[in-house]
Amino acid sequence: MTLEPVLAGICGSDLATISAKASRWFEPIVSFPFTPGHEVVAVRGDNGRRVVLEAVLGCKARAIDPPCEPCAEGRVGSCQNLAFGHLSPGLQSGYCSEVGGGWSESMVAHESQLHVVPEDMGDEAAVMVEPVACALHGALAEPRAAGGIVAVLGAGTLGLSLVAALAHYATPSALIVSAKHPHQAELAKDLGADVTTSADGLPRVLRRMTRSLALPGRLSGGADVIYDCVGSPDSLRQALGVCRPGGTVVLVGMPAPMRMDLTPLWQREIRLVGAYAYGTEQNGRRSFDMAFELVRSADLGRLVSARYPLERYEEALAHAAAAGRRGSVKIVFEPGITSRAGRRNR
Repeated sequence: MTLEPVLAGICGSDLATISAKASRWFEPIVSFPFTPGHEVVAVRGDNGRRVVLEAVLGCKARAIDPPCEPCAEGRVGSCQNLAFGHLSPGLQSGYCSEVGGGWSESMVAHESQLHVVPEDMGDEAAVMVEPVACALHGALAEPRAAGGIVAVLGAGTLGLSLVAALAHYATPSALIVSAKHPHQAELAKDLGADVTTSADGLPRVLRRMTRSLALPGRLSGGADVIYDCVGSPDSLRQALGVCRPGGTVVLVGMPAPMRMDLTPLWQREIRLVGAYAYGTEQNGRRSFDMAFELVRSADLGRLVSARYPLERYEEALAHAAAAGRRGSVKIVFEPGITSRAGRRNR
C-alpha cells in the first residue's frame, strides 16, 4: 500500500541513529540505504483515508506464514523474523531499504500495519499515537505499578506519554517524575504526576516518601517500580540505586551502549525489564487501540511543539536534539500535503 505522509515525528532513536550513537546490535536487522521516520500519520493512496502506521515489520508484513510464535500471539514487537521473508532486514518502517519512511513524500506499508484515524482526530493528535503506544506498552510491562510507588526518569515525549499511561491505566499510589526542564515538570503534573523533581532531587523525594535511609549513591529502600525513559548510564545507575530491593526497573528509553556495574541488580534482587515497541498487551487489548483512546483523553496532540517542511531538515533535527532546552517536546516533519481538505488540525 502506497502512503503519503502527512506528519512524521522525530524520535530519540532517529537522533541516535543520525548521530551514530545507536548500538551496533541493530546492524543485522536494518538495511541500507533507508529513509527514517516511523512515527507517521499518512494518507492511503487507494482511498484517501488517513491512517497511523504501526511501524514494526513483523511476519505479516514479510509474508511469512506460518508466523513466528510472538506474532501469532499478537506480540509483533517481539517478531523473530526481522531479517527474513520477502523484505530486506528492517526492524521497523524507517529502517528498511525497501519500504521507505515517514521523512518523505511517499512510502509503502502492509495493510496489517495501518490503523484508520477517526475523522474528528487532528493530525497532531494522530502522529502521537505510535509513540504513545510504545509508552503505554512500557507502562503495562510491570503489573506491580498499580497501587505502588512509581518513579519515571525523564520527561520528554516518551516520559510524558508514559506518565499519562500510568495515570490512566495503572493508577500508582504515588507517581514521581524527574524532569530536567520547567515546562516538562508542568506537563508531567498536568498529565497525572503527584510529585515532580530534578534528577538530583529524586533520591530525597523517595527517601522521605518510603522512609528509607540514605547511603552514597543509593537508598536502603526506594520505589517499587522505576521507569527509565532516558537510557543513559547515569539514569540506569540512578534507577538501580533508588529502586527498593525486590523492585523492578523498566527500561523504556532506547539505551546507549554503556559499561555498567550490575552489582546492585544482583545484591538487591532487582528485576530489569525491557519494554520495546507494542503489540497485544497483557490485558488482551492492542496497544494501538489503547493509544488512540489515551491520546484523545489526555489531549496528547498538544505535545507536538513544531512542524517543519522536509527541506528544513537541518533546523528540524537541531530543534529536536535541543527540544528540552528550547521549551519543546515533539518535533515533526510536515512533508507538504496537509493542505488537503480535512487534514488540518481540528
